[in-house]
Amino acid sequence: MKLIVGLGNPGRIYVNSRHNLGFRCVNFIAQQYGISLDSRRGKARIGVGKIANEEVILAKPRTFMNHSGDSVVQLVRFAEISLSDLLIIYDDLDFPLGTLRIREKGGAGGHNGMRSIIWRLGSEDFPRIRVGVGPVQANGVPDSGKVTKIPAYVLGRFSSEEMAIVNDVCPRVAEAAHCILADGISAAMNLYNARGGAME
Repeated sequence: MKLIVGLGNPGRIYVNSRHNLGFRCVNFIAQQYGISLDSRRGKARIGVGKIANEEVILAKPRTFMNHSGDSVVQLVRFAEISLSDLLIIYDDLDFPLGTLRIREKGGAGGHNGMRSIIWRLGSEDFPRIRVGVGPVQANGVPDSGKVTKIPAYVLGRFSSEEMAIVNDVCPRVAEAAHCILADGISAAMNLYNARGGAME
């Protein structure tokens, strides 16, 4: 069994926010593989199906972002999986919108949802797909590559121009997740990180 968790905030007000890109990616994966996210397990909405011949649970925490770990730790115990079988998909301000970065393990990098997950699991040793939503712009001017991590930005909505990139990146995240399941995390890192993870 594999567990794929997309991070975000529950509630309609957050649906189109940058911080909910993880939710959006999991929704796309669910639709692509005919998995219904209509069940509840603890503090998450889940769906069960098959991807790359692997039994998979797709999940979206029903907690708010800062308490994502409460949901994830329940799901890991329910699925009875090792942390290597967990995959977290989430937004990352450190990369331009549309860029993917796959990592086998690592710290939270300033992301409160990941910080909560690492704290509750007591480990940083689990795979993740980071999906760029930066850079922050101040008064319409790029912030010289230095991302200002402010709640107003991540909780803000994508512009129409940004949505075009978002609609392209979700299928790439689904491809990357499939690659991880089918060929392993190292193969996926070599394929997606080597070419910068950016849209071509």
